[in-house]
Amino acid sequence: QQISRMLTKLFQRARLEKPGQVDPRGADFTLSLLVAMYDRSGTGYVKIRSVAAALIALSGDTLLAKYRAFFQFYAVPAGKAAWMTRSALRSLLTDLNQIPAIVGEGCPLSCVEIAIHDCFHGVLKSAVVEEKFLSWLRSEPAVLLWLSTCYRLSATEMVSHQARCR
Repeated sequence: QQISRMLTKLFQRARLEKPGQVDPRGADFTLSLLVAMYDRSGTGYVKIRSVAAALIALSGDTLLAKYRAFFQFYAVPAGKAAWMTRSALRSLLTDLNQIPAIVGEGCPLSCVEIAIHDCFHGVLKSAVVEEKFLSWLRSEPAVLLWLSTCYRLSATEMVSHQARCR
C-alpha cells in the first residue's frame, strides 16, 4: 500500500509536468510490474530499496546519474564516506537482475558473482569507494549490459534529423 501511494503521487506529479503524456493507469501498471519482479511468492512484501533500484533503472535519467543513485541507495555509510561492500553490490545486482528476468532475459546467479569479482578485482579492502564503483559500471559489466543498451535506445528516440527520406 505504501508503494502504491508513492507511485500514485509520483505519476500525479508527472501528469502535471507533462499533461497528456502520462497514462492515468501508469501507477497501477508500475505497481503490477514491481510486484511481479520482487514478490514472486506473493507475500505482499516488497523491499523499498528494490523498488528504488527498479525506478532508477527505468527512469529517463543519464547513466551516470543512475549509477550515482544506485551507489547512494546501496552503499554502506562509513563516517563521512560511503562504501559499496560485496554484500551490498550483490543485493543491487540481484535486484536489478529482476528487471530483465521478468521478460525471461535474466542471467544466472553466477553472472552476479562474476560481476562482483570483477568489481573487486585488485581491491584489497572489503569495499570500494564511489569512484571505483562508477568506473566499474562505466566498463559495462555483462550483468548490466541491458541497462546501457536500453539507455542508448531511449536516447536515440529523442534524436531528430532535418533530413527527408523516400
